Amino acid sequence: MVEGRWRTAGSTVLRVIVVWAVSTLTMLALAGLLPDFQLQSDDGDSVTRTAVTAAWGAGAFGLLSALVWPLVVRALLLVPALVLGLLAFFLNGSLLLVALWLIPDGRGEADPENAVVVAAVMSAVASATSTALAVGDDNAYRRRLHRLAGRRRPATAGPGPGGPPGTVFLQLDGVGHHVLRDAVAEGLMPTVARWLGSTHRLTPWYTDWSSQTGASQLGILHGTSHDVPAFRWYEKDSGRLMVCNRPASAVELQRRAVERTGDGGLLTLDGASRGNLFSGGADQLALVLSVSARRGPRTRSRAGYVAYFRDPANAVRTAVSYAAEVCREVGQSTRSRLRGDSPRVGRGGLYPFIRAFATVVERDVVVAAVIGDMLAGRAAVYADLVAYDEVAHHSGPHSRDAAKVLERLDRSIALIAKVAEHTPRPYRIVLLSDHGQSPGETFESAYGLTLKDLVRAGCGLPVPRRVRHSPSGAEARDALRSAVHLPLEQGREERPSRGSGPMVLASGNLGLISFPDVPYRMSREEIERRHPALLRTLANHPGIGFLLVRSEEHGSVVLGPAGLEVPVDELTDGGGPLAVHGPGAADAIRRADSFPHVADIMVNSMYDPATGRVHAFEEQIGSHGGLGGEQSRAFLVSPLTLSPPVADGGRLQGAEEVHRVFRRWLRECHGPQVPVGPRADGLQESPPHHQPEEAFPVPDSLAPDKRG
Repeated sequence: MVEGRWRTAGSTVLRVIVVWAVSTLTMLALAGLLPDFQLQSDDGDSVTRTAVTAAWGAGAFGLLSALVWPLVVRALLLVPALVLGLLAFFLNGSLLLVALWLIPDGRGEADPENAVVVAAVMSAVASATSTALAVGDDNAYRRRLHRLAGRRRPATAGPGPGGPPGTVFLQLDGVGHHVLRDAVAEGLMPTVARWLGSTHRLTPWYTDWSSQTGASQLGILHGTSHDVPAFRWYEKDSGRLMVCNRPASAVELQRRAVERTGDGGLLTLDGASRGNLFSGGADQLALVLSVSARRGPRTRSRAGYVAYFRDPANAVRTAVSYAAEVCREVGQSTRSRLRGDSPRVGRGGLYPFIRAFATVVERDVVVAAVIGDMLAGRAAVYADLVAYDEVAHHSGPHSRDAAKVLERLDRSIALIAKVAEHTPRPYRIVLLSDHGQSPGETFESAYGLTLKDLVRAGCGLPVPRRVRHSPSGAEARDALRSAVHLPLEQGREERPSRGSGPMVLASGNLGLISFPDVPYRMSREEIERRHPALLRTLANHPGIGFLLVRSEEHGSVVLGPAGLEVPVDELTDGGGPLAVHGPGAADAIRRADSFPHVADIMVNSMYDPATGRVHAFEEQIGSHGGLGGEQSRAFLVSPLTLSPPVADGGRLQGAEEVHRVFRRWLRECHGPQVPVGPRADGLQESPPHHQPEEAFPVPDSLAPDKRG
C-alpha cells in the first residue's frame, strides 16, 4: 500500500512538472508572437534567463489558477451565471497580470488585451495536457473527471463494482423517433448507432394530445400529466395563466402531481434531476425549474455554476464555445436568408444568444452535473438536453442546422458513456425524448393573420392592422432572461379583465380559446348565441383541422369542416376528422376533454399526412404541442439488459405509461422502490442516506426554459 502511494505521488509530481514545462513553452511561444507581451528586460536577456522568467510566470499563473480562481468565482455568486461565463476571459487575464507582477525583477509585462489572450491559451493548453497525461492512468483520469464535475467523491460513495447498477436517463429534447432513426442511418450519431447495433433497442412511444415537455416530463417524472391540457392555458377558477416554463406554474404542477399520486416521484431514492422542469423527487438538483424560485441556504447558492466554472479551462472553453455558437447562428441564418429557404422565421434580435445559451452553456453544465452524479455513484439520474429542440424550432426539425446539433449531442452521449467506464458502480444509460417536432409554415405566414385575429374576426371584434406575433416557443428564452437577471415575461393577458374578449393562447399547433368573463366551461350553444359565426369560421378555415367544444345536447363534440360533427364518445381513430392522426388520437382527445381546465374551444391545426406539415400558431417552423405528424411520436433507446418496454406488438402510449416502465426498470436494478409521501409544502421528503458534497444545487436565477 505504501509503495502504491509513493507511485501515485511520483506520478502526480511528474504530471505537474510536464504541465509546467508545456505551459512554460506556451508562454515563450506567445511572447514571441504577441508584440505587447514580453518576458525580457528592456536591455534584453539570454535565452536561459528568458526561459527562467517564463517558468516563473507559468508556475505563478498555475498556482493562482488552482488556488485563487475558485475563491474568485465563489465570491461572484451573485453575478448572473451567463455573465460569469463571459467574465472568465477577464478574470483569467487578471490572474495572468498578477502572475507576471510576481516575476522577480519585473521582467514580465503584457497589455490587458494580450493578457486575456495569453491566459485563455495557457489555460486551454494546460487543461489539454493534464487530460492527455491522465488518459493512460485510470485513477488519474477518474480524478480529472471529478474535478471537471466539481465534486469530491467520498471513499464510501457508491455500492462498488459488484453492486446494483445505476440508471442514467438522458432526455434529448424534441428529437422525434423518425429524426433519431434518420440521424443514425445517415451517420450523424455514431454512438447511438453502435448501441442500436449491439447493446440497445429502439422503441417509439406516443405522447398525449399535449405533445410538449411540460405534460410529458411531468408524467414521466411524477407519474401523472392530469389536467395539463397544453403548454399554456387559462384557469377560470383562479384567474391565472399557467405556463409550463414559469417557476410558479412548475411549482404548482409538481404539487398537484405529488398530491394526486401520493408519491414523491421517479427519483426519490438517491436520485438527481438535472436541467428539468420538475424534480422527480430527487434531492440532488441543478437547473430544475420547479425549485428555482425557492429561497433557502440550498437554493441561494450558485454552487452549480461554481462547480463548473471553478476550473478556468472550463470557463474559457464554454465562453469561447458560446461566442462561436453565436457566430455560427448568425452565419447559418444569413445563408438561409440568401438561399431563400422556405419556410423561415425571424432569427435576429436576442435569438443567437438564446440559442448559444441552450446549445452550449446548459449543455456543458448539465453534462458536467451528470458526470458528477455518476462518479458519486447515484442510483438514478434524469437529465434534459434542450439543444436540438431550440434549434429545430427556428431552423426546422430536418434542417442542416439541427443535424449539426445532433452530432454534438452524440458526442456528449459518448463522453457520458466513457465516464461510465470509471464510475464506482456500473450504469445503464437510457436515451429518450419527450416529443418530436412537426415541420410547417406558421399559421400567420400561410394565411396572413394569427389565430387570435381569426377568433376576433369570428366574434365580430376589430382586428388590429399591425399583427402582433405570438410568443415564441424557444426552449431557452426565459432561461436566458433569468441568467442575465432580467424579469421573466409574465404576459399582459395573465389576469384579463372581465369583458376583455376571448383569450387566445398557443402551444405549437394547438390553440386554446377561453372566455374569461364566464366562470365555467362554455357550451357550444352558449358560444353560438354570443358569437354565431365563431365556431363556423374556425371549423371551415383551411388552416384548422378540428375543434373540441362542449355541447349541452351531445356532450363534448369534435367539429370539422363542412358541418362535420362527431360526439367525443363516438370518436374513432380510423374515420372522421381524426383519420389522418392514426391510433391513439381519439383516446387522447377524450382524456383532454376530461380535464377540469380544458379551454372553452380547443383548436388543432391542419395536418397533411403526405408532407407531415402542420401550421404552428407561434413563430416556429418546427413545432409541437398538438396532434399531427412526428411531434406525437417520441423514442426510447434502452439497454437489452432491461426488460422490453412493451410486449411484442404492443404500443407505448402516454408519458404516464413511460413512468411505469421506468419504475419497473429501477426495481430491476435496485429492488422494490419505496414510495415517498408529499410534505406539507407539496414537495417531497427523501429517504435518509449518505450524501456526498452538494456541488450542483439549484441556482436562484437560472432554470431551463420549456416552451411548447
